[in-house]
Amino acid sequence: MAQDLRTYLDELVKHDPGQLKIVEDVIDPEFESAAIVHKMEKDPQYPGFPAVLFKNIKGSKIPLLLNLHGTFERVALSIGSDVKGMVPEYAKREGSPIPTTLVKSDKAPVHEVVLTGDDIDATKLPSIVHQELDAGRYITSAAAISRDPDSGRLNAGIFRHQIQGPKQVGFMTNPAHHTSYILRNYRDQGRKMEVALVIGHHPAMLMGAVSKLPGIGGELEVMGGLLGESLEVVQCKTVDLQVPARAEIVIEGIVDTDPEKVQNEGPFGEYPLYYTRLGPMPFLQITAITMRRQPIYVDVFNAHREHLVLGALPRMGGIYRRVRESIPTVTAVNLPLMGIRSTLFIAMKKRVDGEPKIAASAAFAVDPILKHIFIVDDDIDVFDNDQVMWAFTTRFQGDRDLIVMPNFLGGHLNPVSYGFHREEKGPMETKMILDCTRPAPPATFPPACRIPPDVLERVQPSKVVVDYSSKTSLVNDPIVNLG
Repeated sequence: MAQDLRTYLDELVKHDPGQLKIVEDVIDPEFESAAIVHKMEKDPQYPGFPAVLFKNIKGSKIPLLLNLHGTFERVALSIGSDVKGMVPEYAKREGSPIPTTLVKSDKAPVHEVVLTGDDIDATKLPSIVHQELDAGRYITSAAAISRDPDSGRLNAGIFRHQIQGPKQVGFMTNPAHHTSYILRNYRDQGRKMEVALVIGHHPAMLMGAVSKLPGIGGELEVMGGLLGESLEVVQCKTVDLQVPARAEIVIEGIVDTDPEKVQNEGPFGEYPLYYTRLGPMPFLQITAITMRRQPIYVDVFNAHREHLVLGALPRMGGIYRRVRESIPTVTAVNLPLMGIRSTLFIAMKKRVDGEPKIAASAAFAVDPILKHIFIVDDDIDVFDNDQVMWAFTTRFQGDRDLIVMPNFLGGHLNPVSYGFHREEKGPMETKMILDCTRPAPPATFPPACRIPPDVLERVQPSKVVVDYSSKTSLVNDPIVNLG
């Protein structure tokens, strides 16, 4: 059977039933569902920070699934891996795209219900307000599919979409993302842009939508690579696009690319964990909503752990794969969560001085959002922040190993990004490369302290370490007599 959201949920529950919780009570769409999930994150009653299915969101008949992508363990499971192996596994699957398979409308679950004309009402979806100052209810989990007018290729990306009325949602795209290039191209041609917002599918859909690929398009084929099977797609009802046939909900519509056809949008809590980018933005006029008979509405918790995790693995996998094409000695990469997608750790087996800077330059070309790149030797675990900090402290000197590069296109949602005139807000940032590697051979460097590996392999703590007995008194008995 083809994979989708439901097959993944079955797999997840079989793997660990505690990873999916159910809420039966009626929950207010303003803040309440987000507050419940937020409080669960640190609560020992809910190990693994589980996903939550809210069956009754006030004002909607559709259940809401929140926090599905909130841990690396769950997204790693979706590609048949664990946290330790997820980056190279993702890179392998992303690098093995599979062409899509077109199915007829009557074979597409997402066309079981088709709403057009006066039946369209996006306000009946269980979209929610997450953060205190969010401007309203937002669709946060949609893969926005559009067609490049030059090549004809389909492109996908994830953006925020404010519910602005029954038949209108906002359309705010990142200037550095391919969807923005497509929009600007349609604008230059004086043409409107067709868009389909796809909500709810196997995690491979959303991760594929944010993969860092060369050129415009290819994300749907990458989704198939991540699934390990061809992604079934179906022709939309009112726009000339193809969408995943086994999705839960699809919103079809038209964006008028006229620069004057905009509406004020925001504020909204973004991945840097700040409210950013308030202003006039294009919007989508909805021409159809299609869905399963009993759909599940998937939501991504913005400005929270799920927002960061979902964006991290696809970027790590893409960066790892494409940087290794330039520098094969790269051994690992990590986007630490509180680096908010902009700080990257690269580990490499350096052979020649200067290689780290080439690796960093390749990474900047893959993902413009990157801002600070730390390069370390392959003896450093890039998933251990303490080890990276140790390498930074003991192998880096600012006057020799730091490169500062101003006026680069970057993360426009970062509150400190700037415009052509430095005092203006804009999409540019100052990037840094921090070379925290030892000198290449034949130069010498002090060896790191360690316990002999053969001893570490030989000793078994579980065979010699016992619990301290509460019946033994250290006050009355010398330590040598304990036990």
